[in-house]
Amino acid sequence: MSDQPLNVLFLCTGNSARSILGEAILNHDGEGRFNAYSAGSNPTGVVNPWAIHTLKTLGYRAQGYSSKSWNEFANGPQFDLIFTVCDSAAAETCPVWPGRPTSAHWGIPDPAAVEGSDAEKAAAFLDAFRMLKRRIDLMLALPIESLDQIALRRKLQAIGDEADK
Repeated sequence: MSDQPLNVLFLCTGNSARSILGEAILNHDGEGRFNAYSAGSNPTGVVNPWAIHTLKTLGYRAQGYSSKSWNEFANGPQFDLIFTVCDSAAAETCPVWPGRPTSAHWGIPDPAAVEGSDAEKAAAFLDAFRMLKRRIDLMLALPIESLDQIALRRKLQAIGDEADK
């Protein structure tokens, strides 16, 4: 791997919960090896307060996030890896990204869709955080620098597929 961090984009439809959590986890746990970003195909315009609460509770940076369109990244940075983290984004036609980044789908149930008590909402966001963290931890253990693009895509997709079982 070069000395430059890899640019990673987490995509979801609303960019208010799962993709924000992915961005936060990778920027923290990636220890400078990655620059993580998030965006949505149809952003809500607001980061879900439960996402912020979850990050803060678990000791992750909880400020500076925004719900934004993937169009904001049309002119850069050039991405190395792209992850879709919700089912609806996986089925959408994504933009053509410069540089042909490696992509994988890591579907996570939408914690923002959970209705009920505050305890039920907090539990849903904690579950989503744990699922993303597990997948990111597995990715961080990969020898990314020694894998070609096809092998890397297979391994990244397998992380999502296995975690979904």
